[in-house]
Amino acid sequence: MSDGPAPAVCVANVTPAGRRRRLALGVAMLGVALAAAAVLVALSAPRSLRLALFVPYWLAALGFFQARAHT
Repeated sequence: MSDGPAPAVCVANVTPAGRRRRLALGVAMLGVALAAAAVLVALSAPRSLRLALFVPYWLAALGFFQARAHT
């Protein structure tokens, strides 16, 4: 008899090359976001325009998390 459901097994669904691509995307997007943030702050851009930085930061996070989780 089992005491409950079997533990979930995480199987990587990308190759090591795919993980490197995802990590590279994360690093590149983080660089783009930081550079864009520096430019927007230096130009005293309105906050509403700086809100657009959400997209590159989000892509950077996705790249890092996917590379780390092997998905």
